[in-house]
Amino acid sequence: MILVLKENASKSQIDNLIQWLKSRGVETHLSVGKYQTILGLVGDTSGLDEDMLSSLDFVETVKRIREPFKNANRKFHPDDTVIDICGRKIGGGHFQIIAGPCSVESKEQITYIAREVQKSGAGLLRGGAFKPRTSPYAFQGLRGEGLELLMEARKETGLPIVTEIMDASHLPLFEDVDVIQVGARNMQNFELLKELGKIRKPIRLKRGMANTIQELLMSAEYIMAGGNEQVILCERGIRTFETYTRNTLDLSAIPVIKELSHLPVVIDPSHSTGHSRFVRSMSLAAAAAGADGLIIEVHNDPQRALCDGPQSITPDAFSKLVPDIKAILAVTGKRMD
Repeated sequence: MILVLKENASKSQIDNLIQWLKSRGVETHLSVGKYQTILGLVGDTSGLDEDMLSSLDFVETVKRIREPFKNANRKFHPDDTVIDICGRKIGGGHFQIIAGPCSVESKEQITYIAREVQKSGAGLLRGGAFKPRTSPYAFQGLRGEGLELLMEARKETGLPIVTEIMDASHLPLFEDVDVIQVGARNMQNFELLKELGKIRKPIRLKRGMANTIQELLMSAEYIMAGGNEQVILCERGIRTFETYTRNTLDLSAIPVIKELSHLPVVIDPSHSTGHSRFVRSMSLAAAAAGADGLIIEVHNDPQRALCDGPQSITPDAFSKLVPDIKAILAVTGKRMD
């Protein structure tokens, strides 16, 4: 349920209403927008009298939210959420490119790539330390050592780091990570999501291979219900009957999510296609469709990469791609800080 408040609603009136709602076991979320102020109610609102709430002289309208996701709902929070990551903003017209290798392989590798993508315009550095792999015999990442190498690359370049967590027990290792990624396989690991809701750190949540948009938003709801509202959604392609590409990139998810939710949306053109030759076109298409950012796999030697080399572009290809993304953003009204 949401209450749209009148422009003349005073702070004391709002505070008194919030206290009364809390006494009824209902949590509240106050959103002060450019054109209206909304008080969102979270919890069991079935016992609240809509007519009584409507009769309050500072309440404009009372609306029930039918969708199961409340905190992530645009009705609950009409303005786009803007997430600040060490001075790099994403959402609300701010666009960011996250770039780097699928896996951290060595100090020389991650530092070199970090320098190159920074020069070309990337705002954040990605790199996998813990790698969920289909095969138990594939490279699983450098784990704790990989996190340390990412932090060294951050120290050298100033780029905030984005890396994936696989288990809640690893959280102590991620205290100095700037953005924690939840991979597609863990999108519905609800116990992990609950733990991430307890921390105050941006979370990049990937859509599962066979999950609907509503299921993605419900997973975001798990994090937000715990108090952590810094959620970035990621479309990384879904599994369909098509086998030519690794997955099928659902670009329509961008306008759909934008209509349903206020959270930023990032597109992963690397995992979705699985082929480096398609990364450029899908990146430009995503920017044109209104995405708030891209996460692109960049490797200095893709043929020898320990993980996902075929879908990684070179630093040179990345440097040529960024200016064209900026040209698209000039049309859409977004900007790269």
